[in-house]
Amino acid sequence: MVSENELKKLVEQVLLDMTSKSKPVVAKAENVINAEVEDGFIEDITTVDIKKQLLVPNPADAKGYLKMKQSTPARLGIWRAGPRYKTETALRVRADHAAAQDSVFSYVSEEFLKEMNLFSIKTECKDKNEYITRPDLGKKITSEGIKAIKGNCKMRPQVQIYVSDGLSSAAIEANVRDVLPAIVQGLEGYRISVGTPFFLKNGRVGAMDVVSETTEAEVTCVLIGERPGLVTAESMSAYIAYKATVNMPEARRTVVSNIHKGGTPPVEAGAHLADIIKLMLEKKASGVDLKL
Repeated sequence: MVSENELKKLVEQVLLDMTSKSKPVVAKAENVINAEVEDGFIEDITTVDIKKQLLVPNPADAKGYLKMKQSTPARLGIWRAGPRYKTETALRVRADHAAAQDSVFSYVSEEFLKEMNLFSIKTECKDKNEYITRPDLGKKITSEGIKAIKGNCKMRPQVQIYVSDGLSSAAIEANVRDVLPAIVQGLEGYRISVGTPFFLKNGRVGAMDVVSETTEAEVTCVLIGERPGLVTAESMSAYIAYKATVNMPEARRTVVSNIHKGGTPPVEAGAHLADIIKLMLEKKASGVDLKL
């Protein structure tokens, strides 16, 4: 039998062989890159609208192909290099993956919160790593946060709306400017009183139950960043519940998802959410008990 040390040496030798064989290829690639960027400028691949991009050579029906791409976010018409993706397609996938990671691990800026006039509180998660690994702590608001809600928010409003980064800070900064004013305007048009909006850092959906019990709101609505994907890192959801309570069944929540410029436009989503909230107050129900 091969010992563990012998196995390690064998793996190391294989890796060395692979590295030495790949050196000429890397050198060639570097030469190509240097030749392409002599002017010091590389085009940002993420600025290209893939719905308008057709990489298939000599398509039989280019107009029909482009029309089909307009109806789906799927990566159609990307072609190939042998059995592999073309370089441009592979780079775009990596760029979109990087954007998704950034949206999860970055924070909503203080400038944005000041612009939206949102005071900020936190859950019991100390940082993003704990937020990812301890979902339970993302449902609990710190004692300082509870005091801030009681000290700054209107108590017993018909509707309490707040914002939370969730799994995408990019989604918040991309959509809340349009969604939040649209909801408030719609509710005020229905003569429904709205509480004081605020921002909850490192929050999970379940934290809305704590907010509901603290403010004693009839309806609570959280605008929260969705888990990002390769199509977009800016998708946001709205979770709404009538008289939410801690440990209530998830079936009591109503959700409107896919709020972003490529899905349900933010302003349109805001008007739709105002209509749903109005219906909740009339029917005194939410989730599966509310027939939309």
